[in-house]
Amino acid sequence: MRRPPSRALAAAPLACALALLALSALPACSTLATSPDWVGGGLITSAPIREAEQDAEIERERKRVASQPQKIGARHALIMHRQSKSRPDDITRTRDEAKQRAQEALLKVRGGMKFEEMVAEYSDEPGAPERGGDLGIFDRSTMVKAFSDAAFSLKVGEISEVIESPFGFHIIQRTE
Repeated sequence: MRRPPSRALAAAPLACALALLALSALPACSTLATSPDWVGGGLITSAPIREAEQDAEIERERKRVASQPQKIGARHALIMHRQSKSRPDDITRTRDEAKQRAQEALLKVRGGMKFEEMVAEYSDEPGAPERGGDLGIFDRSTMVKAFSDAAFSLKVGEISEVIESPFGFHIIQRTE
């Protein structure tokens, strides 16, 4: 008569399956150490080495940052509202009214109106109509973050969506 296998022996196939499953879940690596080490009487293989992957990622990030311009040129229209920082006293429109006006201005310039003409008609920034909204050349730290992020993401000649900052709503065109 056959004896039933011991519990340890019966569990061996399950343990092997779990070990294989755990090994298959390890990430694939381009560089593996090939020489095993004997430690404490058991065979231990070296962990995957990821230095090459990390070096490649660092190099990609370095190139990305280096490819971004340090300074750009842009012009903009600024549509202010009652809560806008540094607004003139005669600005009485609500935030929603200002946003709607900015959307209207964006549609006009995208519909063919010259950017300078749109600035003259819509911008609340003092002196903007005379300058066509030109801001000259500036670096990222010169402007508030929302404005800089939008302006620096544009290609030369490209016009932004409506961007909100503490000063109001902006429509930006990158010039350089």
